[in-house]
Amino acid sequence: MGDAAGVGPEVIMKSLAHAEPHAWCRPLVVGDAKRLSHAGRIVGSKLKVRSLTIDEVEKAEFAADTVDCIDLKLIPEDLAWGALSATAGDAAYQFVKEACDLAVRGKVAAICTAPLNKAALHMGGHHYPGHTEILAALTGTEEVSMMLSTPKLKVTHVTTHIGLIDAIAKIEPGLVERTIGRAHAVLVKSGNSTPKIGVCGINPHAGENGLFGHGEEAEKIEPAIAACLKKGWNVVGPLPADTLFFLAQRGDYDMVIAMYHDQGHGPVKVLGIEAGVNITVGLPVVRTSVDHGTAFDIAGTGKVDERSMIEALRQAAELAPK
Repeated sequence: MGDAAGVGPEVIMKSLAHAEPHAWCRPLVVGDAKRLSHAGRIVGSKLKVRSLTIDEVEKAEFAADTVDCIDLKLIPEDLAWGALSATAGDAAYQFVKEACDLAVRGKVAAICTAPLNKAALHMGGHHYPGHTEILAALTGTEEVSMMLSTPKLKVTHVTTHIGLIDAIAKIEPGLVERTIGRAHAVLVKSGNSTPKIGVCGINPHAGENGLFGHGEEAEKIEPAIAACLKKGWNVVGPLPADTLFFLAQRGDYDMVIAMYHDQGHGPVKVLGIEAGVNITVGLPVVRTSVDHGTAFDIAGTGKVDERSMIEALRQAAELAPK
């Protein structure tokens, strides 16, 4: 359910009022039933909310007019909308933990996350940068990648939630090669046996043959691309990021490898947050997410756009083991 003070509860109630998610999957919310009911009243939903315990997964009925909720009962009824809360931050972590446990035990086929707030998460005693790192820790996965997916553009990140200077220091050929490998595996699994992957440089114009930067492209990226080419993969780069994103959204590339957070996120969000989905690549479980935050400025108003959640549910169902 994400952070209960944010738009997560509202976006869930709006999304599950549509017929499409129910055609793709059997949706089960891990969260707080009373908060979902409150959110339902805010958005004008006619859906009922059914409270289940963590041991009652098999009792979910998946009726079209009812939201089945594994109810952890962690949210006080008077929790303010749109405000940082340690209680909501801790609860958001507990929701992810229970969902992950269900996925690992095979009780659910995929996880789709509503947004959490990093500051609230830290206030609640859980010092992670976000969902990606929580799920990696819970599943004992040493390394994962963040992938953003839209109908026109797919981007996988070498680094994400660290500062720019730290990101450049962290980038090295092994990490770049493993990131390309995870992206390649996802595309092949989705049915594209020979994907074309474009790799961004770090500096403007991908360093312009050493004119910009300190040789980062030659030192950190080119050896990884060479290793991928030896595997027979169609990998091109390092390329100037501004040109690569244009070519990729035009259809010339199936995936872009971005070196740092804003390099990859900016172009995706220009295409429209409602179209974007966040996918964690490399986990032993399927995880997708909305590509927006908790939006405290509109939380509790009913104004949130549910299209990113609907798309995240679609891709979770598509990626889930059948």
